[in-house]
Amino acid sequence: MSDDEPAKSRGEQIQEAEREAARQRILALAEAERIPAEETTRAIPDRRWRRGQR
Repeated sequence: MSDDEPAKSRGEQIQEAEREAARQRILALAEAERIPAEETTRAIPDRRWRRGQR
């Protein structure tokens, strides 16, 4: 079988396209829920964190 010969069936191509679409949706959701690093560092004030450590 040569490299330019279609090796995948139509069903496999459809499944691959669906997997890629699902991956894109997951990435879009993750990006939408992402919290910027600046916000995570501001979430717990320094003195409250230190008080909990004693």
